[in-house]
Amino acid sequence: MGTEKAEAADKIATMFEPEGWDERYAGQGAVWRGTPNPQLVSVAEELTPGRALDVGCGEGGDVVWLARRGWTVTGADFSAAGLARAARHAEEAGVAERTSWWRTDARSFAADGREFDLVTTHYLHPSDGAMVRVVRELAGAVAPGGLLLVVGHSPAAHHTPLTEAHLRAMFLAEDLLPGLPDGFEALAAQQRPRTLVRDGETFEVEDSVLLARRSAA
Repeated sequence: MGTEKAEAADKIATMFEPEGWDERYAGQGAVWRGTPNPQLVSVAEELTPGRALDVGCGEGGDVVWLARRGWTVTGADFSAAGLARAARHAEEAGVAERTSWWRTDARSFAADGREFDLVTTHYLHPSDGAMVRVVRELAGAVAPGGLLLVVGHSPAAHHTPLTEAHLRAMFLAEDLLPGLPDGFEALAAQQRPRTLVRDGETFEVEDSVLLARRSAA
C-alpha cells in the first residue's frame, strides 16, 4: 500500500513539471479542444489588436485565436512538446507569421524588458500555491495601459474529485489581488461560471478571474 501511495504521489508531482507535460503531449491526439478559452474571448473580442503574451499556452488554442484576430502573439510554456504542437497549430491555421514561441517556466518568469498590451494565462496552477508571486512577475510584462488576465480553476466548484495537491494549487480570484504591483487597477476579481462538456456530459464549473489594467502614466 505504501508503494502504491508513493507511486500515486510521484504521478501527481509530474503533472506540475515540464517532463509530465512533455509526456502528455507526446501522444497522437490533441490534448485540448483547440478552441479559445471563453474568459479570454469575453475580454479580448472588443479589444484593438496589439501585442499579446499567453503564458502556459499549451497547444496554442488561445494564441491562434488571438492571431486570427490580428494580434501579434507570443506563446510561452515550459513544455517543449507543447510549444512544438502549438507552432504546428499556428502553421496549419495560417497565422505563423504573427506568432512566436518562448520556452519559460512561469514559476521563474522574468519579463526581461519585454512588454505586451495583453498578458494572459489560463489554468496555470503551480504546485506550491505560488500564484500570487506569479501574478506579480507576469504584471511586469504588461505595457503601460495594457491588461493582465489571469484565469484559474476554483477549488469551490469542480466536476471531478480533487487531490489535496490539486486543491492547494487552486485559488479564488481575490486571493491574487496582493500580487498586483502599484500602478495596476483591478477591473474584476470574481468567480465566473463556465459550461464544460466532457465525454458527452455537461458540467457547470467556476473560474477564478482576475482582470487588471496597468496605468498608462
